[in-house]
Amino acid sequence: MIDVQHWLSALPPVVVYLIVGAVIGVESMGVPLPGEIVLVSSALLAATGVVEPHWVATAAAFGAIVGDSVGYAVGRRGGRPLLARLGRRFPKHLGPAQIARAEQSFARHGVWAVFFGRFVALLRILAGPLAGALHVPYRRFLVANAAGGLVWAFGTTYLLYSLGRAAEHWLKDISWAGLVLAVLAGLGSTWWLRRRARRLESTTATDEAESVGAGTDR
Repeated sequence: MIDVQHWLSALPPVVVYLIVGAVIGVESMGVPLPGEIVLVSSALLAATGVVEPHWVATAAAFGAIVGDSVGYAVGRRGGRPLLARLGRRFPKHLGPAQIARAEQSFARHGVWAVFFGRFVALLRILAGPLAGALHVPYRRFLVANAAGGLVWAFGTTYLLYSLGRAAEHWLKDISWAGLVLAVLAGLGSTWWLRRRARRLESTTATDEAESVGAGTDR
């Protein structure tokens, strides 16, 4: 991530925003790319004044929402054969086991899997194509997609930006209160969102185990 941040710092701000939107957009279409690493690196750059945080967050949200929508359209058109091809092409990230887990999440939680999936690497990649392949109503998908993309993009960007600015201020003029408040707020919000996302995964894994057990009993 340090290498990515160093590389981005040598680019004009506009190019950084374009890269953020493009990488996150392509990742959201179903192609495994380091979207979160690019966003984190750019947010930390914003804390140093190289780029503007609101433009980083806007680019990330735009890429996430548009990329997921394109992935939805591709998944709806390609259906399950598309998911099978993606699994063969990216077996480590999109193999049968990963797709089965994501599909179980959609079956149990519906569009909430789209919202909280933005905070989970696997579902962040698969949400669009899988929702399209499963014929989730687009309006419901779009609402969850937009909400998740905005919360993830702006939340991540401003969390890291605030932490970076607080740390910089602390180093110059020890301000423990500001640093502690920023850290606690950031850790609390991140913990809650990731806890909800992991609960979706654990619930899905339990359902899979129960269904396998039921099949064995027969």
